[in-house]
Amino acid sequence: MHKNKLFLTIIVAIISIQTAVSQNNTNSPYTRFGFGQLHDNTSGEQRAMGGVAIGMRSPHRINTVNPASYSVSDSLTFMFDFGVSTLWSRFTDDASRRNTKFTGNLDYLTMQFRLFRGVGFSAGILPYSFAGYNFFSNDSVRISGFPDDEVTYTRITRNFTGAGGINQIYTGLSFSLFDQLSLGVNMYYMFGSYDNIRSALFAQPGIQPTHEVNAIYVNNIRFRFGAQYFNTFANRHELTFGAIYEPKTSLNAEATRTTTTHVTEIDTLRNTGFDLPQTFGFGLFYRYNRQLSIGIDYSLQQWGDALFFGTNNSLIDSWRLAVGLEYQPNFRSRRFRDRIMYRVGANIGNPYFRIGEEMPGNNFGITFGVGFPLASSSRTMLNMAFEYGQIGTSPKLREDYFKFTFNISLAETWFFQRRL
Repeated sequence: MHKNKLFLTIIVAIISIQTAVSQNNTNSPYTRFGFGQLHDNTSGEQRAMGGVAIGMRSPHRINTVNPASYSVSDSLTFMFDFGVSTLWSRFTDDASRRNTKFTGNLDYLTMQFRLFRGVGFSAGILPYSFAGYNFFSNDSVRISGFPDDEVTYTRITRNFTGAGGINQIYTGLSFSLFDQLSLGVNMYYMFGSYDNIRSALFAQPGIQPTHEVNAIYVNNIRFRFGAQYFNTFANRHELTFGAIYEPKTSLNAEATRTTTTHVTEIDTLRNTGFDLPQTFGFGLFYRYNRQLSIGIDYSLQQWGDALFFGTNNSLIDSWRLAVGLEYQPNFRSRRFRDRIMYRVGANIGNPYFRIGEEMPGNNFGITFGVGFPLASSSRTMLNMAFEYGQIGTSPKLREDYFKFTFNISLAETWFFQRRL
């Protein structure tokens, strides 16, 4: 029976991967900068807790943020998790003009099981970044030579459009040492592309419109290392300290620029470096009596030292602080209502890019969610997470958003032989 389930899971995974690669779930002008909107790779449960994940360690849920967590898997359980999300955004500029967008997408797909005693394995597909925007601006520019070298002004409409993203297929391995320490590593195969398109249309007859496309193609491997130190004391108290680290990685990326005025010219941009930043993260997670859990995370990405189109003056270091809480009345109970999980959290941080010479301001989010058991004896959960947040506090542009994430976290006993 478990072979049939595993086969069905693999088929669903393949179909979902094709769907995930072909879509992106954002429509924000902020994705014009850098690699676009970065995905945090947290699960639905973790998002409901503000994004807390680095110290989280559970035999019933997959934590791809810290690969050291995989070793907690037991020998009989197969875990599978996939999530979808919808996003409603409202954009407000310095002229109090407002615009709203609604998007949705398959978010992630992951699986996990134990290989040997103390050794866990995980694999899946995760988005790394999204780019999606479409906006324009009107202005007047000074021109000369129309006619008889006269100086005059003409109206210009500038259009900015972008689409695409970078996805990553990962495999991860984790093993336990000395009963209280776990180490792990994720390897990501990154692939994808996105286009940034700019065009200018002049009202003055005789001036040719311009059209420029900057395209980036990515195909690369990167690694993340994780560690967790965990201990149980006085029978009811569990404490885990987690840490993650990613070294700075130079991307195997190709960039081209296509310019169209009278004719079309395509240039391959050589000696143009692209880097992913050195990353540090630390988390503390405390659980009392398997009822109440509290966690806090801090992470830092050193984008200021990373190259983007061969320079490091357009990106800045970004940090993120997250706190979260989870409560389950009684996990041993057979009553449905006692096994519902309630979650709440918050996070704050800063974007990793500049807007010209201006800093866009901090981001923040407030989250809450619930998890419903599939049955009274099941560890499979249907989770819903809700988030209200704000991206940037710049008076030029502010994004307020509501995000809803739905995920199914399956943790079922598959790997055993039934006896008659």
